[in-house]
Amino acid sequence: MPDRKPTVRKSGASRPATRDTSPVGKTSAGKKAAVNATPEKPTATKKAAAKKTVTKKAAAKKAVAKKAIAKKTAAAAEPAPAKKAAAKKTAAKKTAAAKKAVAKKTATKSAAAKKAPAKKTPAKKAPAFKRESRAAMVRRAHQINRELAELYPYAHPELDFTNPFELLVATVLSAQTTDLRVNQTTPRLFAVCPTPEDMAAMDPERLEELIRPTGFFRAKTKSLLGLSTALRDRFGGEVPGRLEDLVTLPGVGRKTANVVLGNAFGVPGITVDTHFGRLARRFGWTTAEDAEKVEADVAAIFPESEWTMLSHRVVFHGRRVCHSRKPACGACAIAPLCPAYGEGETDPEKAKKLLKYELGGQPGQRLKPPADYPGQPAPPMAPPVGAS
Repeated sequence: MPDRKPTVRKSGASRPATRDTSPVGKTSAGKKAAVNATPEKPTATKKAAAKKTVTKKAAAKKAVAKKAIAKKTAAAAEPAPAKKAAAKKTAAKKTAAAKKAVAKKTATKSAAAKKAPAKKTPAKKAPAFKRESRAAMVRRAHQINRELAELYPYAHPELDFTNPFELLVATVLSAQTTDLRVNQTTPRLFAVCPTPEDMAAMDPERLEELIRPTGFFRAKTKSLLGLSTALRDRFGGEVPGRLEDLVTLPGVGRKTANVVLGNAFGVPGITVDTHFGRLARRFGWTTAEDAEKVEADVAAIFPESEWTMLSHRVVFHGRRVCHSRKPACGACAIAPLCPAYGEGETDPEKAKKLLKYELGGQPGQRLKPPADYPGQPAPPMAPPVGAS
């Protein structure tokens, strides 16, 4: 047999493409295509599965978040018992405070309504007095003086004394205390030192002890020793009868000098103490606060002959009726003449309860009052503990 040469295929040579129309060929091609497509299919599926898993996790997280929000909302909407109790307590407090505020407002309105009638009179009267002329004010001032003279025909100095020296000492002691306290203190004092010479020679500590009940006893002791020494050395142991001399004594001012001159020497003078100054302003006689200016303004209204008794009457009225804090306007005899009417109690029955001393049925300030005094004498001071 002839030798056949083996057929050698060249590397990389391609065969001519032949169309395989057989079913087997189709199957082979399909298998090849399937083989070629198979590696890509798992990757896409995994991606889709991963995406689906992420979506599910996100949905789960959202659901958890929604549940947490719902719980918080429910907790806020329905507080715990402690919170509910606190809320109820706060609400109760607010309600109580609101009720209290309403009640207070109502009470204030009621009080204002009750007081309103008492304030109607001064509101109508005040403008008339404010517009009055100087001449009208002077006429009204003289009428007030006449009314006070009828009300207090027994007006007098409310310090116990038997001579100018005792009156001078008692007036110095009356600073920052009542005349009653002075009158209860001076009997023991004058029993020990009845003259300026005796007082000037006293031991300061002994004098302090005697006048201690009147208050400010150290300052007053200094004044008493100074004035008694001056009376002994400069005036021969006698109290001078001139204003210019009296005001040179330690502890003696115009008020004290006018008290001594008017009541021990018969020299007219206006005594401006706290009562006189207060009433002079309420009556519209002056607007000044300074005592000397008040004295000058009042002196220009009244004749000199009236100065001493006018002082007593005004002071009497200030102590008994026209008090500083709560005047007894409803029991005042000169209410129709007073521009300050209505500053105090206007109800007559309530005002009567505010009256003091003899007008209120109580003892006066003097242990030895004048014979025409209609009230009761003041009681003496109880002896100190341990005194024999």
